[in-house]
Amino acid sequence: MTKRLVLPSVTRDVVTRHGFSFKKSLGQNFLIDGNILDKIVTAAELDDQNGALEIGPGIGTLTQELCENARQVVAVEKDNRLLAVLEETLSDYNNVHVHHADVLEADLHALFQQWFSGMEVSVVANLPYYVTTPIVMKLLEERLPLRHIVVMVQREVAERMAAKPGGKDYGTLSIAVQYYTEPELVTRVPESSFMPAPNVESTVIKLKVRKAPAVSVQDEKLFFHLVKASFAQRRKTLLNNLQNNLQPKREKDTILAALERTGIEPSRRGETLSLEEYAKLADALVIS
Repeated sequence: MTKRLVLPSVTRDVVTRHGFSFKKSLGQNFLIDGNILDKIVTAAELDDQNGALEIGPGIGTLTQELCENARQVVAVEKDNRLLAVLEETLSDYNNVHVHHADVLEADLHALFQQWFSGMEVSVVANLPYYVTTPIVMKLLEERLPLRHIVVMVQREVAERMAAKPGGKDYGTLSIAVQYYTEPELVTRVPESSFMPAPNVESTVIKLKVRKAPAVSVQDEKLFFHLVKASFAQRRKTLLNNLQNNLQPKREKDTILAALERTGIEPSRRGETLSLEEYAKLADALVIS
């Protein structure tokens, strides 16, 4: 039986034997904290009927635990230097497929059809921090059959995902994530939990994927354009931002009429509006 990779001595041995060098450009920091690893797996609520998609498995530390708890595991790895390492560290498992690809370019629907047919799937990953937001948004926007997304991300990013209206952390990412999911902060993770230690503190966040979006809108594209425009310049009023940044462009009178119909003061700032208010305003602009 392969030794548990989360042990620092085992990670060090694997890295040394394979002559592996960490690439900062790929955000490679391997988890060496068994307590944090257990919390990640517990949060994912895996069972022998469901699948797990991992992004950036590294040497297979989390992958081993996923194989122990899920029916089928697919690990998407961009770095071809790690393929031989994963072949060794995952050799005891027959329920895992390592897919060599950049997840941002991969056809995830085809991957799901091939490996997860009929299963609900949880994404469980220690994401490369430099591409966290594009990866999360791809997973959500492609409407994959996901139960949960349990990921390790930079602490500030996790706090933005879970932020409520009115605070400095609340913004376009908060709204997009909460439109599709219910976020829950699981645990903070110190730098010492990784090899090598990153320069930032991390957080595990669990996103419970909604069966339907949090709010119903007539034009989803306009809804997100509206949100983006509202935060274009955080210190500006809602009216000012929408006048200058909303696409397609609307006349001031049109924007004022939509705000009046929804009872939203033009002098408010974008960070004070709830998802429900954004949805009402987007629908009011549709009929303007």
